[in-house]
Amino acid sequence: MNDVDQQRLMIKVARLYHTHGVRQTDIAQRLQISQSRVSRLLTQAEEAAVVRTVVAVPLHIHADLEDAIEGRYPVSEVHVVDAVSAAEDELGRDLAHAMAALLQDVTFAAPVIGFTSWSRTLRMVVEALQTLRTQTEQVVEMLGDLGPPELQHDAARSTQRLASLVGGQPVFLRTPGVVPDSSLRELVIERDLYVRQALEQLDQLDLALVGIGACEVDPALRSGDNFFTNEQFEQMRSRGAVGEVCLHFLDAEGGAVEGGLDDLVVGVTREQLRSAGRRWAVAGGARKHEAVKAALLGGYVDTLVTDSETAAYLVS
Repeated sequence: MNDVDQQRLMIKVARLYHTHGVRQTDIAQRLQISQSRVSRLLTQAEEAAVVRTVVAVPLHIHADLEDAIEGRYPVSEVHVVDAVSAAEDELGRDLAHAMAALLQDVTFAAPVIGFTSWSRTLRMVVEALQTLRTQTEQVVEMLGDLGPPELQHDAARSTQRLASLVGGQPVFLRTPGVVPDSSLRELVIERDLYVRQALEQLDQLDLALVGIGACEVDPALRSGDNFFTNEQFEQMRSRGAVGEVCLHFLDAEGGAVEGGLDDLVVGVTREQLRSAGRRWAVAGGARKHEAVKAALLGGYVDTLVTDSETAAYLVS
């Protein structure tokens, strides 16, 4: 086994043990190696400073894939990680911890951070974070409430925690994220001062933590529950949509798919997203392959954290 393969195995063992809480005996059985080797690999991970608060993946473990994506798409930085499983829960957790490690290591001024609080993966990123060195004044939710009250509560708590970690103030967007008609959207913005102020803050985004979705109802949500319906998703697929970025639909080349649904979204606009100083996204898995590619081609993301299978798809 060469050094890179050894490093990948060490990272996988560390993830299973520290991130997923799998016992050493079960790791050994799952990876078909001895338990003593699992123990040695965990010790090596600690000595190499791979294991900290989160599993810190050494940069450019997939340098060829990262370079290929950066050369093919209008993106500044790509980080590719090996996930321990293709199952969405485990994949999301691995990607979240990789993004958390990346955020933990950077230092830059970002007075206004836009946060997609309804994204489960981004909420897991926030759970994995400690106090950041980023200089921030406000963390602004980029979409209104989606889904049932318990999800809305989780989203608000995540916004509050992120603001606390960066020493800024949370700016909540307490209104339905998707409304039945555009006239109601305009009425909400006109009559609710706090909604209007939050939306105005999105003109000044220094860092946007972007949510990428497939062109279907998200598994955590229900059709029409402060969200688009199955029929609306079908309508957009028939027009060529392959995914969405903060609920704005994209075709396979990253172009906007028109259909009147943008006017139903209470949140960040396409123009506000593309104008943000930095646009970071964490997404992967087969269900989102086309959506991730579209988001890159459309210029909605300049830093991407993804898994090796999605990265291979992007350069295939």
